Amino acid sequence: MHHQLEKHYVNRVGWLRAAVLGANDGLLSTTSVVIGVAAAEPDRHIIILAALAGMIAGAMSMAAGEYVSVSSQEDTEKADLLREKRELEEMPEIELRELAKVYEKRGCTKETAMQVAMELTEHDALGAHARDELGINEITQAKPLQAAMASFGSFAVGALLPFSVSLLAPLKQMVYFQYGFSIIFLMFLGAVSARAGGSSIKVAVLRICFWGTVAMGITAFVGHIFGVNVA
Repeated sequence: MHHQLEKHYVNRVGWLRAAVLGANDGLLSTTSVVIGVAAAEPDRHIIILAALAGMIAGAMSMAAGEYVSVSSQEDTEKADLLREKRELEEMPEIELRELAKVYEKRGCTKETAMQVAMELTEHDALGAHARDELGINEITQAKPLQAAMASFGSFAVGALLPFSVSLLAPLKQMVYFQYGFSIIFLMFLGAVSARAGGSSIKVAVLRICFWGTVAMGITAFVGHIFGVNVA
């Protein structure tokens, strides 16, 4: 009989975080820009240009920021692994005892902990120390390019909605159309991310809608108060 492997939500944490963050940011930031511009200067050409500029600049910024951030994490991981490899070569007995101590703290007896440490060291010493001493494994390992691509793509997808609305919505009701469609899409994003992550859909939807409303409301207020006519 074949047993199906369990599905673990933590396996998705890397790409899910970047994708959801990118889509939310793309939707919220671009919508907020459009709402602010529409409240200040109700001209379709200006609104479309603002949406397009926000989408392109935001996607590039998200990708670059994510790549730099995750690359820094990757550099730190590589430095830790290099130091661990050197220590395993120079003082293997001390490293073996350190690994055994890790298993003791998790509930193993001293004898069992040492036996496990010895067997894992024989199989893959660096892998055992990376996983159990440093907390680095295939699931949580930094992947800069993957994170950057996910952020770029998801931001662009999120920003496409307010850009499309800026093309099609009635000019006089532009602010209301932008807000309405964005809230609906935010609810969808919140539900999808909660479903994929195994958390409460209701809490995720309420949270994202509340903060989305706050962001767009403040931007609309600023645009209305400081609105200027653009010649």
